[in-house]
Amino acid sequence: MYSLKYKVTTSTCDSEGRLKLYSALQMMQDCSEMWIDSEPGVKEYFAAQNMAQLLASRQVEIVRVPEYKEELTVTTSVYGMKPMFGFRNTYIYDAEGKPCYKTWSMGAFVDKANGKLKRVDDATIASMTLEPQLEMNYGDRRIILPREGGETQEPYKVLRADIDYNKHMNNANYVRIAMELLPEDFEVKGMRVEYRVAAKLGDVLNPIVYRVDDKIIVALMVENEVSAIIEFE
Repeated sequence: MYSLKYKVTTSTCDSEGRLKLYSALQMMQDCSEMWIDSEPGVKEYFAAQNMAQLLASRQVEIVRVPEYKEELTVTTSVYGMKPMFGFRNTYIYDAEGKPCYKTWSMGAFVDKANGKLKRVDDATIASMTLEPQLEMNYGDRRIILPREGGETQEPYKVLRADIDYNKHMNNANYVRIAMELLPEDFEVKGMRVEYRVAAKLGDVLNPIVYRVDDKIIVALMVENEVSAIIEFE
């Protein structure tokens, strides 16, 4: 398990002084990325093999939204490992140790040179420290788009500020863009996101918004390919 301490600061708050979901996702992502420092054997293997772990999907349960100046602890732990995929819980806790956000995610192991899936050897998998899978509502990692009824929104061009060190759009930015398409009175209680084709600098994302019962699904398209699908409830 790996953990980081945070405080809800001005730059992470919305207009009501509450932690933005976008900022919470950044905290989770940072903690997950730093986790590899707690597994030196895995870190050395990935460096030697020129490999990276890219986020393939994440589900978020929002228990309570923290407010300005609250002290938070983010923890991440791996509960499952396969040759080409890893599974982890990342939680954000308040100062009393109560969860504010519960998440699980799946990461894909890729070759940095060509971006294709790459297997991790059995010895490295066996060396991993696996933690118990935490209790939450586990949904399907795949999000099925409705066949019809989508409303096309204004396109978004990927900017330099959207790109991270993997040379594609940072995972949290897909959610940030999608949230701008939600009604102002839509209170997000949970979210699933599936990442398919990474958007790169200069790509144009074409959002399509679907309403399904009490959920809103946003598909971000690059030309005719789905880049990411975000489901809000």
